[in-house]
Amino acid sequence: MSRLWRGVRATDLERGLVRLAFWTGLGGVLLLSLLPNSALPPVDLGWDKANHIAAFAVLGLLGWRSFPQARGRLLVMLLFYGLVIEGLQSLTADRQAEWLDIVADAVGLALALAVTGLMRLRGRAGKHDE
Repeated sequence: MSRLWRGVRATDLERGLVRLAFWTGLGGVLLLSLLPNSALPPVDLGWDKANHIAAFAVLGLLGWRSFPQARGRLLVMLLFYGLVIEGLQSLTADRQAEWLDIVADAVGLALALAVTGLMRLRGRAGKHDE
């Protein structure tokens, strides 16, 4: 067992777990987006657009933590992912595509950008305080 963990830094393990959470989140968002409304779990923020904002803010944060070298591409890919979900919803009998859902997805990603920007500033400020 010790040979398995030798050479593995905590950041490698952390990044692996965050990537697992990111990919699981992508699958979960897709599943929840395509399930019939009657089959959805009772977890709801009370406003459909808030659900989109929260989901894509979390996906953005997890994605940027998982793939820090590809933040711009990830932003475009997540926006495209939201567009694909809306397209797939238009093919279901119980769900419908809405352009405002894509706007809410973009707002969630903008929120994630703001949070990561604030975290970076805070990290830089902390280094200057020492």
